[in-house]
Amino acid sequence: MATPAQWLEGARPRTLPAALAPVLVGSGVAAALDGFRLGPALLALVVALSLQVAVNYANDYSDGKRGTDAVRVGPMRLVGSGAATPQQVLVAAMIAFAVAGLAGLALAAVSSWWMVAVGAVSILAAWTYTGGPIPYGYRALGEVFVFVFFGLVAVVGTTFGQTRSLDGLAFAAAVPIGLLSVALLVVNNLRDVHGDAAVGKRTLAVLLGEARTRIAYTGLLVVAFACIVAIGVERPWALLGLLAAPLAVPPVRTVLGGGRGPLLIGTLKATGQLTLATGVLLALGLALS
Repeated sequence: MATPAQWLEGARPRTLPAALAPVLVGSGVAAALDGFRLGPALLALVVALSLQVAVNYANDYSDGKRGTDAVRVGPMRLVGSGAATPQQVLVAAMIAFAVAGLAGLALAAVSSWWMVAVGAVSILAAWTYTGGPIPYGYRALGEVFVFVFFGLVAVVGTTFGQTRSLDGLAFAAAVPIGLLSVALLVVNNLRDVHGDAAVGKRTLAVLLGEARTRIAYTGLLVVAFACIVAIGVERPWALLGLLAAPLAVPPVRTVLGGGRGPLLIGTLKATGQLTLATGVLLALGLALS
């Protein structure tokens, strides 16, 4: 039986900034449009955090069942380590999906029932990332999923839930947050690149190779902050997001310096902190605008 600490580790808290940051930014956009509403914002936060935890447990279950987590460099996996049975982890994933679904229904009730369709697609995409007969996370499409659902859908959906409108500012603000979330996945897969290649898991890092993946990680961060500069042309207060840029220096130095294994675990944490700090500052700047 896994301990509470192991269940918490299995939820992979280092990835939660990818869920929190887009909700903050989406709420910042809503404030910029004079449409911020606390209730829908909190419901969107519950949806995002629950969905992230559900994805992590679902990946643990699916990868454990396939045996692709037998040898890992990164954080402990519940099924792969034998700390929990596949059925137990599957139940945990289903509970997290259920919480996300219920919060999503409540959000739809106070905004638009179209949100139900968006939520259903999000849950399906989360499950089939590594689950089902054709997991697209094994086909170098994980980064697309993260950008779409933890960038565009999360930011625009949070704004829409409060303002009931689709505004170009929400789409623009979603891009840098989506790119930073993709960077989280890229450094995660860089850490596991050799193990994934050995078990036939064809992530983008496996296809690109180590050297190009390191360059891609750095490029994602550069483009993300360039997008904030572009937003700042129309909304100068959004440039507050650039204050987080110095936090990018240590992880970029580690990645470009050839860091491997445990060093990249710290880089994953640092990238999460960068994502969260950028989300907080960009949201604040948008709200002030």
